[in-house]
Amino acid sequence: MLTALVAAVLILGGTLFVVNRPDALPGADRTAQARVAPPDGTATAAPAAPATPVPPAPPSVPPAATAPAPVTTGAPPAPTAAPPPGGPETPPAKGAGTFTVAQGSADPVGRGTVRRYRVEVEDGIGIDPTASAAQIQGILADKRGWTNDRRNGFQLVSSGAYDFTVKIASPATVDRICGAAGLDTHGEVNCNVGNQVVVNVKRWTVGSPQFSGPIDEYRALVVNHEVGHRIGHGHEGCPGPGKPAPAMMQQIYGLKGCTANAWPYSADGSYLSGPAVP
Repeated sequence: MLTALVAAVLILGGTLFVVNRPDALPGADRTAQARVAPPDGTATAAPAAPATPVPPAPPSVPPAATAPAPVTTGAPPAPTAAPPPGGPETPPAKGAGTFTVAQGSADPVGRGTVRRYRVEVEDGIGIDPTASAAQIQGILADKRGWTNDRRNGFQLVSSGAYDFTVKIASPATVDRICGAAGLDTHGEVNCNVGNQVVVNVKRWTVGSPQFSGPIDEYRALVVNHEVGHRIGHGHEGCPGPGKPAPAMMQQIYGLKGCTANAWPYSADGSYLSGPAVP
């Protein structure tokens, strides 16, 4: 009897994971800006977290101009004062575990394959979903971004079908979501898993000591790096001393002589590449 029950649970869990993975989505393999082991080299087993299903798309909502109430993918948090656009100076280690979907949408940007995405922010971490979605939309629409390749496009949505989500979450929640796929983000970095780009609020708020630019530029690096994985790009290394670090370089682990850079392309449209690395 016990053996049959365990088998049923395992089958059910596997079904949930398969249903929620996107079909043949380019770049959807698990990737992380993190190493699988912490930077100090101490091996750490991936957390045995349960598979985390992607929340269903929210019901249809009026256009952003009508300013509808936020849609949540879990129990709504207690009313609080509006968080500052940039987030708290010291981000919390743990949030509520539920997410609010940023309302509003935008026209498609880029050419070729247009991927619809929505932005979700974990409740209780002090980040404004609407302001974050606007910033992410601006990053993906920037002429120095991935649309410069003329093969990829993006569209911000808040309802209906979508190809992936960009989630801003607390370190604990990032570790849980990424750990369910076997990635160790050790409370510090971001990952791309299933149909989720998962952004650690610590990186979103305080940046990285390796990146000398303003926080908005570092946010652009986080988005460009993880979305780059989604469209099929692997990691790249420094192309040479004094040259811009590629957006696909793991810059949080050191620049190796390159200069900090957040964008896949230069202002004149040149791809800022480096040698392929694991």
